[in-house]
Amino acid sequence: VQLTGEVASDLKLIAEAKIIVCTAKQWDTISRRWRQRKAVQSVTLFVVDDMHFLGGDAGPIMEVIISRMRFISTQKQQKGGDATQLRMIGLSASLANAREVGEWMGVSSSKGLFNFSPKVRPIPLEIYFHSFDQSNFASRLMAMGKPVYNAVMRHSERKPSIIFVPSRRQAQLTAIDLMTYYQSIEGETFLGKGAIPEEVAKIAGNLREPALQQVTTSGIGFLHDGMVESDWEQIMDLYRKGSITVLVCPVDICWKVKIVAHLVVVMGTETFDGRERRYVDYPIADLLHMMGMASRQGIDSCGKCVIMCHTPKKEHLKKLLYDPLPIESHIDHYLHDHFNSEIVTKTISCMQDAVDYITWTLLYRRLSKNPNYYNLQGTSNVHLSEHISEMVETVLGDLEASKCCQLNDDGDVSPLNLGMIAAYYYVQYETIELIAASLTAKTKVRGILEILSHASEFGNLPIRQGEEKALKILARNLPQKLPESAQFQDPRTKALVLLHCHFGRKALSTDLRTDQKRVLCDSINLIPAIVDVISSNGWLKPALAAMELSQMVVQGLWNKDNVLLQIPHFTKDILERCEAHQGEEPIESVFDILTLEDDVRNGLLRLPDEKMADVAVFCNNYPNIEMAFDVLDSDDITASDPVQISVKLEREVDDEDEEEEDIDEAQFGKVAAPLFPKEKREGWWIVVGNTKTNSLLSLKRVTLQRTQKIMLEFMAPEEPGDYNLTLFCMSDSYLGCDQEYSVPISVAVGESDDDDGDDDDSSGGDESD
Repeated sequence: VQLTGEVASDLKLIAEAKIIVCTAKQWDTISRRWRQRKAVQSVTLFVVDDMHFLGGDAGPIMEVIISRMRFISTQKQQKGGDATQLRMIGLSASLANAREVGEWMGVSSSKGLFNFSPKVRPIPLEIYFHSFDQSNFASRLMAMGKPVYNAVMRHSERKPSIIFVPSRRQAQLTAIDLMTYYQSIEGETFLGKGAIPEEVAKIAGNLREPALQQVTTSGIGFLHDGMVESDWEQIMDLYRKGSITVLVCPVDICWKVKIVAHLVVVMGTETFDGRERRYVDYPIADLLHMMGMASRQGIDSCGKCVIMCHTPKKEHLKKLLYDPLPIESHIDHYLHDHFNSEIVTKTISCMQDAVDYITWTLLYRRLSKNPNYYNLQGTSNVHLSEHISEMVETVLGDLEASKCCQLNDDGDVSPLNLGMIAAYYYVQYETIELIAASLTAKTKVRGILEILSHASEFGNLPIRQGEEKALKILARNLPQKLPESAQFQDPRTKALVLLHCHFGRKALSTDLRTDQKRVLCDSINLIPAIVDVISSNGWLKPALAAMELSQMVVQGLWNKDNVLLQIPHFTKDILERCEAHQGEEPIESVFDILTLEDDVRNGLLRLPDEKMADVAVFCNNYPNIEMAFDVLDSDDITASDPVQISVKLEREVDDEDEEEEDIDEAQFGKVAAPLFPKEKREGWWIVVGNTKTNSLLSLKRVTLQRTQKIMLEFMAPEEPGDYNLTLFCMSDSYLGCDQEYSVPISVAVGESDDDDGDDDDSSGGDESD
């Protein structure tokens, strides 16, 4: 199975799987609570690919999961029994310190370690460097235009070629330049030998982008991350068949394209970083990956790679590409979140545990080998232990300051509520600290939206050249003004603008659309964490506002918009016709659309059949939930005593579906959300609160298939009397299907003051749980 990143569905998948394929982050999320998850403990073979990324952005997470799996294996061995020893396999580019990485993984250097020279490849690779003296980035790229064409003509011999460029815009420009040079000099095209020009022209005519249509007929294609999926598939298909022989790609999708070529040209080795406002070098792992694409095994006798770079960088690049890659640990900069998750799972319960945790990492092995890199004063055991102790104290001090954990004088560490929420939802500790500090009992949807956009998770959103101007123009046309402090070079302001554009359904450029997808996927994970922080403060209205924000993110609408706009292809004209309809009942909800006669519905919507099919899919997926509740012992509720409400949720299913015996219950709860970038399952919050006092008494989050029973428990008010509480059933995915019910309760006087005091104590303990 391939994991999805959603914990609930992933746990079901791994329970039945024999082979699990996932990213390092997904496995970190699942394996954090390994003591409770038997499937994690039962892993007997652990394969880690691309281990040279230990030195890159994904390195700290990779280092943590490898250390954790070794720790789990050791714990199982110590307990004895018939525990099978974990086998671990690491695959990587050629490493300078492979022996050390192998020893850290528990690999025997004499039996299990194989480290080859970078020159050893499935087929030989000829590398050509072409350096340019122009110091200006744009001038240098312009100067590379003709040499790229010459490289393709000289080295490719009409065989497939891939050209990597710094940006999406440059991909389009380079493709047009290549077409122009070839037609003006040779009068020919780059179409493959067996390609039929008429067929290629026909496929090109179906492509959405005009520039892509133009170059495809000349045997050149270009790709980028924001392309329509159908265009991407058609271009890849033409390349694989050999109909087009040249493919131009931005460097940021080098890991996404699963293709090989005879020739790879890297046109420049720098790209613009808007956050730092400068040009930065490509990561060396990306360069190695691009070079590795020049490898058509079984077809070519050798591959060719041309690297075009700035002259001062040539010797440095040669050394990096010809010699094995040195790997250093970066986990010392990312320890906070990993420590927090281990404190929550009780792996770290004191300072000494935290020091022991460090000894399982690659960092511990590298500290004495490269002390200057890690700012060590010396390499003796005393220096080493002092450095690690100081590191641990700093990290635990920061976690305590952010109220994620509690330290006592003896050095014991215990988790706090905020730390538990951060670990459960895989949220950075800085984000959870910001959420807790910024929320108040009066925070509305707009305030929660601003808090959400300031999450640390959005801190590494790319800011491309010229994007600040585009964001300012977008912000000018938003229905709600941005805060005064908004800085357009700040990735967090960008996240806020992109969320506003999503709710207003505004058209965006290709690059911004790609970033918006990422913001939406991160937001849907952050909002439940915000809800949990609000509920631990006992505030009702902000919690309901955060739940509405979740619905807005999934459906791409403001909470004040007409709920019918969720339905695919519904426009303001259709809404006006629905409002003007003189039927028995006004058309106000999705259910009203379903109950219309077919001819009436067709007359109101006036949509072609394929669009009508999309409307039908959405309306049939739209949840119709019956909710019943019962207050247990409602006649015997006394002040400050526990109150229990039994709630039963049941999904209404069509009579036709009921008759089908082989109905697939797994399909229940699949969200129809055309504007949300990935598949989502329904979630529901069941909330009991007092709207008069703005107090949230109890909250449970459930995933519903057919039926579900839950029990809500809370403490009765301290003052006797009649109270009118409200029970809410809130969706996390759809607008307009929330329900609320009045729950009247009568609270009698407690038996005695002493009993009340005891109950208060037990209440405090219950809340801390």
